[in-house]
Amino acid sequence: MTRRYDWSDVRERLARLAAAPSADDVFGSSSHGWQLEPPLLAEELAEAETQLQVELPGDYRSFLLEAGRGGAGPAYGLFPMRRTNGRWQWEGDGATLTDLDALGQPFPHVEAFNPADDLPEPPDEADYDSVDEFNAAEDEYTEQHDAIVFKPEHSIGLLYLCHLGCALREALVVSGPARGQMWADDTADDGGFSPLRDDDGTPLDFTRWYRRWLSESETKVHP
Repeated sequence: MTRRYDWSDVRERLARLAAAPSADDVFGSSSHGWQLEPPLLAEELAEAETQLQVELPGDYRSFLLEAGRGGAGPAYGLFPMRRTNGRWQWEGDGATLTDLDALGQPFPHVEAFNPADDLPEPPDEADYDSVDEFNAAEDEYTEQHDAIVFKPEHSIGLLYLCHLGCALREALVVSGPARGQMWADDTADDGGFSPLRDDDGTPLDFTRWYRRWLSESETKVHP
C-alpha cells in the first residue's frame, strides 16, 4: 500500500511566518523569503524520474507534487527542481554535487563515515628546514586531502537539497540501504557524512526533517 502524505497545511503556516514581525530572525529566511515555488505536475515528475532513472522517496515526491518544487525550507531553503534545456536538475549552492547520472546507484552507508580519517597527519612546520620545504609539503598534503575527501564516489545516491553556509550541506539518500534518510555532508569542515537524527536518535526522513524545521521556526517566531 502506498503511504499518503499530507502537506496541505504547509503554505498557510509559511504565510503566517512570513507575516510575523520577527520572521527574519530565523536563520536563512531572508534567502527563501518563506515562499515555495509551484508544485510539479505529475507528468513533469514522471519525466524527471525517467531521465534520472530512479524513483524519488515517497514523502519527497509528494512534497514536490503537493507543496512545491523548492523554496522555503531548512537553512537557506530547498533547492528548487527545474528543467533546463530539457534536463531536470536541482539549482542552488551545492546542488551540482548531486550526480544526476548516479542517483540510482546505491549510497552504501548506514552509519556516519569520514573520508578524512584515511589521511595522515598534516605536515608540521617544525619538521622542515625551510619555509619553502614546508609550503611544498603543505601543498602536497592539500592535494592529497582534496583527492580523498572530495572524491565524487562518496556521494553517489545522494540528492543535495540545501546548504547551511560555509559549504556545509544536507542531502536526501535516494538509493541504497539508507534510502529516504536525510544526511549531513560536512566534508568541507572535515566532519564527513552522517545521518541526521531526531532528539530520540531516530534518523530523519524528509517529512520529519522539513516539519521539524517548520515547527522550530514557529517556536522562534511565535514563542
